[in-house]
Parts: sequence; structure tokens; C-alpha cells
Amino acid sequence: MEKQNKIALVTGGSRGLGKNAAIKIAEKGIDVIVTYQTKKEDAENTVEEIKQLGVNAAALQLDVADSKTFNPFITEVKSTLNTVFNADKIDFIVNNAGIGIHASFEETTEDQFDTLVNIQFKGPFFLTQKVLPILHDGGAIINISSGLARFSLPGYAAYGAMKGAMETLTRYQAKELGARGIRSNIIAPGAIETDFGGGVVRDNEQMNAGIAAQTALGRVGLPDDIGGVVAFLCTEEARWINAQRIEASGGMFL
Repeated sequence: MEKQNKIALVTGGSRGLGKNAAIKIAEKGIDVIVTYQTKKEDAENTVEEIKQLGVNAAALQLDVADSKTFNPFITEVKSTLNTVFNADKIDFIVNNAGIGIHASFEETTEDQFDTLVNIQFKGPFFLTQKVLPILHDGGAIINISSGLARFSLPGYAAYGAMKGAMETLTRYQAKELGARGIRSNIIAPGAIETDFGGGVVRDNEQMNAGIAAQTALGRVGLPDDIGGVVAFLCTEEARWINAQRIEASGGMFL
């Protein structure tokens, strides 16, 4: 009987950081399920790239902002595990899906706040809860934070606060799920050149240069700088890393 690959579920895996993480995980010989909200074609392209690495992959639609859809989503994951992967459980969940909203504390609206809560905190909280029955003992949870939970840049009060909440949640997950051998860690990227937040870091030369000047390694981050860290946390080598906030920012604002 052939050995079953481990399987990772990566939310928001159609592009940017999530896509890079999914590919880096696949390079470790781990099968991957990526989720997408609207960009089905991008997600299917990611799946094809992953399959070319010699592992299996699938893409499923998920709106992390709508927790009422999580039960049917888990049913779909179970069906996909059965039909595509000949498995009944996953080993890793990477809570990557997210958006950025830039607004000062004074001007943040309740709608903006609620959108961020649903996507950045409530979504990962309850999705991970729903995943627990199909997460192998000895598996791992990888959450995504931001440097903005450590340092403060005007315009990110709500976003940074949600990420701070995720960092606290990560420690509680590690404490409460340790009996099952499940680890929970959180990665905090610094500023990354993606289309996140409308591509502001990638496309605004002045901002890009300003961030590079405040970073010890003298440049802005790229998805390639982060995906491998996510993948590492899905390996046996990371088995003793638990309840940690790992900042991958090149040394921003030291």
C-alpha cells in the first residue's frame, strides 16, 4: 500500500502569499487543497502548478467572511478528500485569506470594522474550529498575523487589532489542542509586494522605498520570503515549535 501524503488546507491560495505558500508546501511533498473566493481560474492555475511538482491538489470555493457557509464547506472538503486524495483527514490548516482596509482610527466605519472582524478573526476562529474533527492528531495550525500587530502605522488600527487577536488565539489553540499533539503558530509578515491592499506596497514607489529604508535587510518583502516559512511549519523539523509568533519582515522597525 503506497504511503499517504500529508495534506494541507490553505485559504486564499489562488494568488499572492497564499499561492506562494501552497507551492512551497507542495515542494515538501505535501498535497494541498487551496480555497478561493472569486478567482476560480487563478486557483485552478495554482492547482496545475502544484500537480507539476508531483503531488496532488484541489481548489474549493470559500468565503471566509461568511461563517454560515463553513459547515457545507467542511462537507465539501470531506468529499474532496475522499474522491481526490483517498483520505479522510487533513494534517495542516493555513489561515491565510485576508484583506487590508486602510482607514484612520477616527474614520473607521462599523462596516469596515465588521468586514475585518469577519475575515481576519471570526473566519479563522470558526473555520479552524470546524476543521478540528478532520484534522489529524499531531497536525498543525498556521495562522497569519502582520508586523502591524507589533508596530503601529496610522491607518491600520482595526486591522492591527484583529491580528493582535489572532496572535492571542494562537496561544490558546496551542494550549488547548496540545493534548492531541496539534501545534499552533502564527507568522507575521512585514510589508510584502503583492496585490494586497490594492498593491500599495508593490506599486507605490515612495512607500516601497520608505519601508526598505526602515528594514534592516534594505528591501521590501516578496511572497517568496514568506511561503517557505509557512511550509517549514508543516514539516517534521518544526515539530517542537509551538505557540510562537514568527515575524518574517527582514527586520522592520528595529
